[in-house]
Amino acid sequence: MTEENSQYRIDKQLARRSFNRAAATYDEVAELQYEIGDRMVERLDYIRQQPQRILDLGAGTGFFTAALLKRYRKADVVALDIAERMLQRVQGRGGWFRKPRCVCADAESLPFADDSFDFIFSNLMLQWCTDLESTLRELRRVLAPGGLLMFTTFGPDTLMELRASWEAVDGYTHVNAFVDLHDVGDLLLSTQWAEPVMDSERITVTYRELRTLMRELKHIGAHNVTAGRARGLTGKQHMQQLAEAYEHFREDGVLPASYEVVYGHAWSPLNKHTATAGNEVSLASLQRPDPRP
Repeated sequence: MTEENSQYRIDKQLARRSFNRAAATYDEVAELQYEIGDRMVERLDYIRQQPQRILDLGAGTGFFTAALLKRYRKADVVALDIAERMLQRVQGRGGWFRKPRCVCADAESLPFADDSFDFIFSNLMLQWCTDLESTLRELRRVLAPGGLLMFTTFGPDTLMELRASWEAVDGYTHVNAFVDLHDVGDLLLSTQWAEPVMDSERITVTYRELRTLMRELKHIGAHNVTAGRARGLTGKQHMQQLAEAYEHFREDGVLPASYEVVYGHAWSPLNKHTATAGNEVSLASLQRPDPRP
């Protein structure tokens, strides 16, 4: 890892504490996160798979865990998150006789046996992983042959206005580094996923005041948890400088916050275990299984 990239490495313990603190306020300000997840759920209309074992990876407060329980009424749904207090909110989801199982763990080291799931659903979690390639291998390990991975994450243009404004203030990292769509696709291929499909869109949220954006980021747990962050509290002078720099982006009376949303899905090959035994994978092996029952 280069010195520059190491500055953006995620401090997992700090991220866990941040999301634990945000559990009580997350649902109040997660409108964008839920809109993105809803758009991913809509894509399930084109998938004819009927999974029996589902992992909601990075479940947060369980909004989409509940949606998966409702959509796949016969499936066993597991909600996994790194933050215990988030999972406490998940436990209130579902019906009286059908609750999700909750597991507190890191997505980069899953406490599940090989081939444990038929479907992995992950909304805006992968950007918190320190090693995306290793994480994709881990997801492939626990996904059974013929299983589906569907995810969203953020691309490099996410919060570009905030990043540029902070760069005008100091030399510390204040916004996470996000992986390019094409690089995510390349990693899916190199980790031997079948038929990866990637696309993206730009969503812009507008604010009258910068402090509203900063408060929302805090309340969803999206604190600066990079290794290159400034130590100690951010002073009023720096915040004033940040606000002044951000004003350069104001247009039609509002401040924009850009989000590059990356959507992806891929399949676990039917010959998954044969493929991982060797160093080469044939093109024929990277075929999505027939979705028909």
